[in-house]
Amino acid sequence: MVDDQRRPMRQARWGIAHIFSSYNNTIIHITDITGTETLSRISGGMVVKSDRMESSPTAAMIAAKKAAETAIEKGINSIHVKIKAPGGHNGPNNPGPGAQAAIRALSRMGLRIGIIEDVTPIPHDGCRKRGGRRGRRV
Repeated sequence: MVDDQRRPMRQARWGIAHIFSSYNNTIIHITDITGTETLSRISGGMVVKSDRMESSPTAAMIAAKKAAETAIEKGINSIHVKIKAPGGHNGPNNPGPGAQAAIRALSRMGLRIGIIEDVTPIPHDGCRKRGGRRGRRV
């Protein structure tokens, strides 16, 4: 098959990018489409020296770039993105500062992005909330 510019059309090989972004770190984990085989896993702490930089957008971009390079080497050229924040009954439900930067870096590396999905765990009335009977007093 050939498109209008006389180039052979490339077959889309899909993968999943699981991005866990908290206020302390950003972890990018790229798997195959089933989610069982890991192709690349890298975190913000693996690419920067200081602890305070782990969650920064800069660290997330560098980590996403490295993860994308190894995924492309293994034949992936399109990805679905699943963003996860800490969530649960105590953690914040919104992702940290590195999530947006990581997605931008993945698309800049030439990976086609399919679905962007939020998979933050939401409690269905499990443990008791912190703060006591009268709530958190500020």
